[in-house]
Amino acid sequence: MLLEEQAPRLSEKGMTAQIAFFGGSFTAIPRDYMTELLSVAKRAVERFSVYTGIRCSTRPDCIDEKILATLKSYGMTAIELGAQSMSNEVLAANERGHTAEDVEKAARLIRENGFELGLQMITGLYGDTPEKSLYTAEKFIEMHPDTVRIYPTVILKNTRLGELFESGVYTGFSFEETVELCAQLLRKFEQNDIRVIRMGLHASNEVEREMLGGVYHPSFREIVESRLMLNDLTERLKPLTVRDYTVFTDKKNLSKLIGQKRGNLEKLREMGYKIKVKEKAGVYLEIEES
Repeated sequence: MLLEEQAPRLSEKGMTAQIAFFGGSFTAIPRDYMTELLSVAKRAVERFSVYTGIRCSTRPDCIDEKILATLKSYGMTAIELGAQSMSNEVLAANERGHTAEDVEKAARLIRENGFELGLQMITGLYGDTPEKSLYTAEKFIEMHPDTVRIYPTVILKNTRLGELFESGVYTGFSFEETVELCAQLLRKFEQNDIRVIRMGLHASNEVEREMLGGVYHPSFREIVESRLMLNDLTERLKPLTVRDYTVFTDKKNLSKLIGQKRGNLEKLREMGYKIKVKEKAGVYLEIEES
């Protein structure tokens, strides 16, 4: 079986992994099939030390005490809820089939039963605004999740959103608007010690082929982190009078500070700053006059 085949490979690399059931609402599938899958995962965790737990994603309205008891009996450790938005208007407009109250109830039950809680949000859905996305983040923070995933909307062919997009009723957020918004969201979650474990969809030829609109980039997170660095540097430069600087940062941040295709340096040049970037271990941003 696949789990058995991968165990020695993970061990050789000194890595561990969790077994995940994603790509749908795991607790909404037929119960016999769900427990069959869980049985295989549980045996793998018990047999191979490289597997440290089991996680799944599901709908907020597909969680109750009975389901949680079943998941716990098979060793489930983390549950992620596809909340998508905490605006009931947005949820209804996109026919999500659950409410913000369903999310809050499911999140409370998950935490009370000792599971790690993950929450997933989508920005730019039909009827969404940056303000509503920021509100979703605030409501997420109130629920104290362990992890968050942020997915900008990607509009695909042969979907309801695709129909709305092609009719001109719906446009979604622009790339620039989404990057700036997600930079704010990332900062909010980081300030509240909540790990953002994914931003944007995984690289996919199918998504690129079927995409009509929305926001997709295989390096989306790095673009957002680069924007955060640009925003932070700009704020530090504002009160200074000299316009020629050397900016130091750790090696791991160099590409983010420079920006894709040197985009950050170009934006700073347009604002009147002449910036040189140099490496300095352990530093986020340090500014010196050139």
